[in-house]
Parts: sequence; C-alpha cells; structure tokens
Amino acid sequence: MKRITIFAAALLSLGVSSSCNNTGKSPQHETPADSAEAINKTDKTVDSLSAVFAVKVADDGMMEVALGKLALEKATDPRVKAFASMSVNDRTKINEELKSIAENRKIALPSAMSEAAKKFIDKLSKKSGKAFEKEYIAEMVDDHDRDVKDFDNAANNLESISLREWARKTLPMVMIHLDSARAIKDAQ
Repeated sequence: MKRITIFAAALLSLGVSSSCNNTGKSPQHETPADSAEAINKTDKTVDSLSAVFAVKVADDGMMEVALGKLALEKATDPRVKAFASMSVNDRTKINEELKSIAENRKIALPSAMSEAAKKFIDKLSKKSGKAFEKEYIAEMVDDHDRDVKDFDNAANNLESISLREWARKTLPMVMIHLDSARAIKDAQ
C-alpha cells in the first residue's frame, strides 16, 4: 500500500511539474490548422483524408473571405469588385455549411487563419490600384485551381459520406469562381 501511495505521489508531482513547464508554444501545434489536424488524428471521428480536407478548406475559406473583403475596399475595377462580392458571399455560405458538417461529424476545424494567409493578406493590403487587382486575381486563379482539384478529389475519394456529398455539391460553384477569376485575369 505504501508503494502505491509513493508511486501515485511521484506521478502527480511529475504531472504538475510538466504542466508548469508548458510555455503554451508546442512546436507540433503552432498554427490553428495544425492544432485542428492533431485533434482530428487523436479523436479519429472521420478518416484522415476527410479530416485533412475539412481543415484545409476551412483555412482556405477564411483566407478567401478576408481577401474578398480587402478587394471590396481596395479594388477599382468593377469586375474585380463583383468577383470579390461573389467570393465573399459564396465562400461565407460554403464555410457555414462546412462548420455544420464538422460539428455533426465532430471534426475539429481551425479557429483562425494560418500565418501564411495572414502574411499574404498583409502584403497585399499594402498594394493598391491595378497592382492590387492583378495580384488578387492571380491568387484567386491559383487558389481556385487548387480548390477544384481538392474538391474533385474529395467528391470521388473521401470515406466521409457527408463531406464527399458536400464536396460534390460545392464543386460546381468553385469551378464558376475559377472561370470568373480566369476571365478577369485574361482581360487585365
């Protein structure tokens, strides 16, 4: 009995000392997306591919809405403004749908944008006029090109039926955004 008490006390003191040394900066979970992915790997409420897709789409969605709002403020070209408005409206809807699916399936999503997205938005916010519009639309073409591939892959390969069906339903909207961004880029 005495050994069990000593062992329990040792474990308790080890736990207290390790929690006191926690600086809040875990190198494995430095970004909200990393934290969400780590939770999903631990909880395993859906397959790994489904969880990674959901986290990536959530992070990308936050960035796209923020960029669209920035474009609504800074752009002067009516086509760029119209694209930004469509982007903010549609992507906000997509983000809300994803959040609902994630809540139902108990998938952790990032609570904030990635540092890379924040840095890009900060860099772009320092530009104006045609230079801003050109870089914004180029990013939207690249981003939506990746999105089309990701959504198509998800629509055909995810184990999570709800995410697979949602990706299949959302893909045409993402393709429309890509076509619109390309048309604007080609006209610049």
